[in-house]
Amino acid sequence: MKILFIFISIFIGATAMSHAGQFIFKSADGGMINLEDFRGKPVLVVNTASRCGFTGQLEGLQKLSDSYQDQGLTVLAVPSNDFNQELATIDAVKEFCSVNYNLTLPMTDITSVRGKNAHPFFKWVKDTTGFSPKWNFNKILIDPSGEVVQTFGSLTRPTSGAITREIEKYLQLELSDQVSG
Repeated sequence: MKILFIFISIFIGATAMSHAGQFIFKSADGGMINLEDFRGKPVLVVNTASRCGFTGQLEGLQKLSDSYQDQGLTVLAVPSNDFNQELATIDAVKEFCSVNYNLTLPMTDITSVRGKNAHPFFKWVKDTTGFSPKWNFNKILIDPSGEVVQTFGSLTRPTSGAITREIEKYLQLELSDQVSG
């Protein structure tokens, strides 16, 4: 019983101190994508699918990345088949995204984003914010310290003012930190 109490206390303490940087995804290119590598910069994590009515948002995600990546933004595509709209293999997904959208964003392997098999990042987002993707192309904005600051549903386009205003807040913080530091 005492060991269980200690374990629960450690788990609760670790969860309370959690941030996005503790999570690692398998990369579509075979390596790993460690969110800690983006610490100090904003990250927009998006669950994607190749055969969804919102798939055209890949163009907007690339445009968003092209517009803000030099200022520090990373847009991370997380292909998922949780809604039965993703291609069968990551190689097929990569080819589809490259041929149709000239996508150059970092991309994870096909990853579960909800339910008991969800990637730990998405479980953490749900546990800390209550947000879980209800469909493809949900967007999660992580601030430079690794905290979730905003979530957006499928209907919010990547280049919408709602998203760009939030991103710009965190890019301005980063730029002002660089100037003062």
